[in-house]
Amino acid sequence: MENTTATAAEEDFATLCDRAWDVLVPARADYLTGVSPHYDEVFDEVAGRARSSGSLGKADIAVLTVWKRLSARTPWAAEFLSRPDTQVRAVTARAVAAVRDTALARGEAARTGRAALADLPGLRTGDALASAVLTAAAPARMAVYDRHVQAALDTLGFTLTPAPGRYGRYLHLLDALLLHGGTRAAGWTARDLDTALYWAARQR
Repeated sequence: MENTTATAAEEDFATLCDRAWDVLVPARADYLTGVSPHYDEVFDEVAGRARSSGSLGKADIAVLTVWKRLSARTPWAAEFLSRPDTQVRAVTARAVAAVRDTALARGEAARTGRAALADLPGLRTGDALASAVLTAAAPARMAVYDRHVQAALDTLGFTLTPAPGRYGRYLHLLDALLLHGGTRAAGWTARDLDTALYWAARQR
């Protein structure tokens, strides 16, 4: 009986994924035509510095805050800027190492990296800025999470709760989507999925 139930659940999830790809493919195409090709230039610069240094500093995170169009008019910003850059880099170096560790499954690497960032003001709660930092650390492996992505997942019928460990579960879900995408997922990265989800929510 348990095996039958498990098989039914797997079939339901596969159907959900198939329907999701019907939305994601055109959403990704629309994103590529609707967003300036120059928009990610600052992100790419941060990612390049992180690739060579193995960490992100205060200036890098400030750039990502603007890139994500998040407000810095909050108490955490002053606390964050008051930290020595060496301390910020020590924290982000641990996160960078985690998300680049290919011995870990993508979801586990995401969970470990996200936990490391919790030592920094502005990155203790919520996953929008933290996910941008982790994605800059490993652009080919991680993905950005925000309220638009959450809205798209909700609309598509996927469950992603705000319980602790959400970012790791998010990457695990993206892995499952890629796995069930078949030929439609060929050449797609987790980052491609997050942009498709973002655009799908914006078009609602």
